[in-house]
Amino acid sequence: MARMKRRTFVGTLGLLGGGLMAVPGAAVPLRAAASGGGPVVISSGNGLPAVNTAMERLTAGASSLDAVIAGVNVVEDDPNDMTVGYGGLPNADGIVELDASVMHGPTHRAGAVAALRNIKNPSKVARLVMERTDHVLLVGEGALRFAKMHGFKEEELLTDASREMWVKWKENISTQDDYLPPHSPEDRDIGSRLSDVMQTYGTITCLAKDRNGDLSGVTTTSGLAWKIPGRVGDSPIIGAGLYVDNQTGAAGSTGRGEANLTNCSAVLIVDAMGRGQSPEEACLGACRRIAERTKMKRLQDADGRPAFNVTFYAVNKRGEVGSAAIWSGAWFTVNDGNGPGRRLESAYLYRRVQK
Repeated sequence: MARMKRRTFVGTLGLLGGGLMAVPGAAVPLRAAASGGGPVVISSGNGLPAVNTAMERLTAGASSLDAVIAGVNVVEDDPNDMTVGYGGLPNADGIVELDASVMHGPTHRAGAVAALRNIKNPSKVARLVMERTDHVLLVGEGALRFAKMHGFKEEELLTDASREMWVKWKENISTQDDYLPPHSPEDRDIGSRLSDVMQTYGTITCLAKDRNGDLSGVTTTSGLAWKIPGRVGDSPIIGAGLYVDNQTGAAGSTGRGEANLTNCSAVLIVDAMGRGQSPEEACLGACRRIAERTKMKRLQDADGRPAFNVTFYAVNKRGEVGSAAIWSGAWFTVNDGNGPGRRLESAYLYRRVQK
């Protein structure tokens, strides 16, 4: 099946006011998959090449960490996927800034980079932060200097296609940006661009259990397009965009990073799996938490529900996987070694249907 590109990724939520209505409490049937004790890989909807590459590495005996990084590198290198790496959509100044985190279950180590420019594989740099420093997170110019110290070459990440999209946005900019006037929790129409939200951010997360039963994960992104330079989302934040506990499970996320940052969802999902919840149930719980804690009117639809989407992905120690989103239309990819990877619909809290 063809990879879901950014232009079709908008189907994950649907546009506000675009002839859609919410159906509360709707959730698709359980879509967990067990690996039968063998390796398993789960990724976001754009991760079909990632899960297939990662499973090839796992089958050949690679560790879960080597496998997930090799998997997302395929997507980071693809200029046609504008959600990560090379060709990622830029910030408001037309500069691509990348975020990534990795976490290794057996050693419980983590590494991350944020607002990294001119290096198309931030996941590799994040791994070096984990393995070659006493830190977890490096940002901006310091992250770039560190990458260059380890032999990474600077290169232009803005492709002609992503440049054209940035120019179109620049030419049509008015109140549709991230700068907000003074406002109260009750204010709605203050220049928010949530109606465009699924067209302007994207991420890939990839989690795996190897044949030794060890877990690792990676989340990598170009973040919110047209963002204020220096903005950092949840992807490089351990406990929010990624968390791994080798005794329990691993979780990652895509979607509105700001919502996930204020809820630290990944660590909560892993904790919920440790208390006996399935990966899907734990992901749905994180979605409910965000929905319940979204208080600002500008971030709500007419019914008080989040006017944005966040999707979570998880795998437990037994090799069961699951995914859930706030709104219907999200997908995840999985490869359990029984043939090519496949795409499945994520569970959800609310379903959007045509009026």
